[in-house]
Amino acid sequence: MSAKELDSLLSILSEKKKKAELEETEANLQLLFNFMQCLRKQKFDELHEIQNDLEYIKEDIRAVEKCRLELYRARDRCSAKTLILRGQSSQKGPVLCDQHSCGTIPNVPNAQGERLAVSNCPQARITQDPFPYQLIQTEDEHNGSVSEHNVARRRQVHAQFSDLQECYLQKRRHYGTKPQKREENVTTNRTKEQYNTGLEEFQYIFSAYTRYSRLQVVAEFRHTDLFHTVNIVSSIEFNRDDELFAIAGVSRRIKVFDFADVVNKPTGLQCPVVEMPTRSKLSCLSWNKYKKNYIASSDYEGIVTVWDVTTRQSIMECEEHEKRAWCVDFSCTEPSMLVSGSDDCKVKVWCMRQEDSVLSIDMKANICSVKCNPGSSFHVAVGSADHHIHYYDLRSIKQPLYVFSGHSKAVSYVKFMSDNELASASTDSTIRLWDVKANIPVKYNSLCSMIVLKVSTFSYSKLVFLFPMKYFGKSILIRTLHS
Repeated sequence: MSAKELDSLLSILSEKKKKAELEETEANLQLLFNFMQCLRKQKFDELHEIQNDLEYIKEDIRAVEKCRLELYRARDRCSAKTLILRGQSSQKGPVLCDQHSCGTIPNVPNAQGERLAVSNCPQARITQDPFPYQLIQTEDEHNGSVSEHNVARRRQVHAQFSDLQECYLQKRRHYGTKPQKREENVTTNRTKEQYNTGLEEFQYIFSAYTRYSRLQVVAEFRHTDLFHTVNIVSSIEFNRDDELFAIAGVSRRIKVFDFADVVNKPTGLQCPVVEMPTRSKLSCLSWNKYKKNYIASSDYEGIVTVWDVTTRQSIMECEEHEKRAWCVDFSCTEPSMLVSGSDDCKVKVWCMRQEDSVLSIDMKANICSVKCNPGSSFHVAVGSADHHIHYYDLRSIKQPLYVFSGHSKAVSYVKFMSDNELASASTDSTIRLWDVKANIPVKYNSLCSMIVLKVSTFSYSKLVFLFPMKYFGKSILIRTLHS
């Protein structure tokens, strides 16, 4: 090959090289341009979301300020009326009606003989300013010193500020800017505010969250016997009227205690009012919500049994589960219906009027917990080892109605807090709250050092039983939520 041909070939290769470099540079620039556009769009979306959040916050601040203003005015009216009653008891004279205090103000003569209204008195101070910011800013002066309880509540709010912020924004974004009229009972029944539904729901959650600050032990009782050295408590359940509670575990016994006796005798060995032996170790209990003497149990052999506490005999045994049954629950709306879950990956629905199961749902994962919705006989929540909560409509079991994701480990327990709110506990040391109506998470709380298997509650006195994992307890602590 001649030198001229080599030069021509090199020239062609050089042009191809330049073309390839240009194409590569163009592709890189196009990719960078697309990235910058996506980044700008993302930041604009974030900015738009922040602007919307700020508008929500401003709107809600105005609504809360109005509510606080009405509270202060109502409190001032009460102070004025108290002063009036005291004045009327000490002197009798002509009175004038004050349009702001909605009561009668006694007239008191001054040194010149003129009649002066007592509304000028600091104790009966009533502002005419539609937004008395001085009054709002001097809340501590009006109330005196802030109580230690309020300080503790503020610290509690700041400690969980991120979670509360997430909950508020989630509620507010979900409901948008649609106002809803409601009647707020603060001091009187006359306070009506334009509250957004999201703010109203968050206020309910916020108030419930800050209402309690600690757990206090009110009773401790021992329930062991000489023949069972290992006595793991698997379940504690209250009956329909919260008069009795039953415990069960690996001791192969169901023990029923009288709650009043336990609380009135907070220490020492407690004797059960009813004790029923079982063939296998027990994993879960559930009282019938209509027939107070019926209680169901699930055991390590996969058997679901319904007991009559009065006769201390079993009245029904269901043996379809192939492996250990971890959970059982009576329906709140259908007294003859109960559901169970097992390591055989099946959820079964039973009817006390027949021996065989009515429905069977194959979950493809071990079942840890199952609960019936207290407001519906068709909806069931299932916590499983696949880290999810499956919410089923029993009228169509081909696929779950909703699947709630968020836990990083097995969901060990689920419990309905209301018809729409579902709480879940997991071995990932977290408790989460879900809205089964709106299909959204509501609240997340980390327990850090405790792997929760179960939470039992007593409806009237706010008593809580918390079951940490590996609870080899020979005594049971009864704790109460304390303000």
